[in-house]
Amino acid sequence: AATAALGGSVPHQASWVDSFAVDSPYDYDPFWARCIELGVSPAAHSGAFGWDGRRSISNYMYNHMGHFAAASDALCRALFLGGVTRRFPKLRVAFLEGGVSWAARLLTDLVGHWEKRNSEDLENYNPAHFDRTLFGELLERHGGALREMTAGPDIHELGFGAPQGQAEPDDEFGACGITRPEDIRDLFVPNFYFGCEADDPLAHHAWDERGLPCGAKLRALFSSDIGHWDVPDMCGVLGEAWEQVEKGRLDGAQFRAFSFENVARFYTDSNPDFFAGTAVESEVRALLSSG
Repeated sequence: AATAALGGSVPHQASWVDSFAVDSPYDYDPFWARCIELGVSPAAHSGAFGWDGRRSISNYMYNHMGHFAAASDALCRALFLGGVTRRFPKLRVAFLEGGVSWAARLLTDLVGHWEKRNSEDLENYNPAHFDRTLFGELLERHGGALREMTAGPDIHELGFGAPQGQAEPDDEFGACGITRPEDIRDLFVPNFYFGCEADDPLAHHAWDERGLPCGAKLRALFSSDIGHWDVPDMCGVLGEAWEQVEKGRLDGAQFRAFSFENVARFYTDSNPDFFAGTAVESEVRALLSSG
């Protein structure tokens, strides 16, 4: 975080969060490589308290709602756009306690933005293609009062978002090596897992066939959150999770994936022997042998 005095004696504070992949001053690739080498699947449980929009000094609920999802979204976006899953396809990362709805939106956004801002279509926004002469003629003919406006940013910056002196817009998906929408799915779905609390009524978004692009199914994980204020009775956690089946949000196969299969694969994708010697070893072995 950086603090500066601006506008005389009035203090202003600016903050910045290292997302571990985009705009970071550090190279985290050795860390991801070491996780794979050691058979570790890292999980993030980061919050966004104090970030813009969550700085209330009087209302905890105002700050709390969605703050785990906001932090997870920032990290997941950075890992993807930074090309981490392209460079480390075996890496598995879980985002805890934020649900899966934000991930469904993020995957959809990634596909939608790439379809408009891929390396080929990005030429639609290249200021080098801007015809200043034609623009001047149209402005003179139809601009009205706008013709009198001489101050302001250069038309390249105003119209295309390209800073002065930049020849062309950046391919911001370049690190991902994407050539088709399905590549986004394949660099997202296997690598990321999303912890949903037992009473999360939106866990079914992980299997939203109508909303998710490219036939994707996200990997939602059952989370108990036992020990926190939102679990007043630990005996009710499993019942709350099963309510998603009773209310028709999940079917039996989806609930099995939610409560067992995705959890098992999160760990065994990195270390096939993770559950060796545990009470569920035989069930996990059967799962892995089934493909």
